[in-house]
Amino acid sequence: MEKLPKIGLPIIIIIVLTIVLLTKSAITIDSGEAGVLYKTFDKGVVIDEPPLSEGFHFIAPWNKVFIYEVRQQELFEKMKVLSSNGLEIQIDASAWYEPVYSELGNLHQSLGKNYLGRVIQPAIRSAARSVVGRYTPEQLYSSKRDAIQDEIFAETKTILEKQYVQLNEVLVRDVTLPNTIKEAIERKLRQEQESLEYEFRLVTALKEAEKVTIEAQGKADANRILSASLTDKILQDKGIDATLKLSESPNTKVIVIGGGEGGLPLILGNN
Repeated sequence: MEKLPKIGLPIIIIIVLTIVLLTKSAITIDSGEAGVLYKTFDKGVVIDEPPLSEGFHFIAPWNKVFIYEVRQQELFEKMKVLSSNGLEIQIDASAWYEPVYSELGNLHQSLGKNYLGRVIQPAIRSAARSVVGRYTPEQLYSSKRDAIQDEIFAETKTILEKQYVQLNEVLVRDVTLPNTIKEAIERKLRQEQESLEYEFRLVTALKEAEKVTIEAQGKADANRILSASLTDKILQDKGIDATLKLSESPNTKVIVIGGGEGGLPLILGNN
């Protein structure tokens, strides 16, 4: 009876050690994550093998696993940058990014889990300063928002090209100018719009005047051609034709041929 506790104690110790080892050896990786294996007594960070995928894994208890989110993530930045003429502009932008899955070991070895603050934020801020510095506040306010969005994306992507990070998109959500500059730009745009409207009305009026002039000129030319073509003989023939048509009226009494001026017929008497 006295030997039983002595026999049971080692068994209990073995069971406890086994549970501890299993606990340290069992790794569960959730959806949208991947693991980087670190071998303590070997070569450190494993970079020549694929990352540990989602699911349950057993590792040696003296090794470590660093878990990374590999889904697309969003960085929201409010940045104050200078325009081409030195005025301060605020840019609200979002960057969509994710680590390159196959390069997760290199990412961990070179940058670590704080890669967002080490490379992505500095990259997008640098690109925003560079791009916005090429434009005036008026251009940023009106016609160049899409352009600066594309240019910031392109420059940031170039900076991150060898940093084991994939940049998917940069969205410029808002461009905020100083109130005095914004009001001046809006006033100038209104004046330009009013000027364009005035020019349109002026051009329309000139075209209408040209149209009236052309129509009047056409009528004058037609009358001049008609006057030149009307000889005395033609007028007499026209008068005779008209008289014949009038003679058919029941109200006509007497028609005297050759009694009028120029030999035109006369019509005498009515009912």
